[in-house]
Amino acid sequence: MTTREQIESLLDSFDHLPEEAKREAAAEILRRTSQFDLSPLDDDTLVENAERLFLYLDNQELKNG
Repeated sequence: MTTREQIESLLDSFDHLPEEAKREAAAEILRRTSQFDLSPLDDDTLVENAERLFLYLDNQELKNG
């Protein structure tokens, strides 16, 4: 399994968690990654991620009516 496939599997599992478990998982991931030395994101990456987030939120809103 490629790294990308592993990430997709992790994200798919995350999507199926109840909301409270999602919050706990997100907090734990943030705690574990807060020490990473990450380079700043370029504008294209920021726009792409924002678009994916808004599409996800729109989809959630449609599902939840």
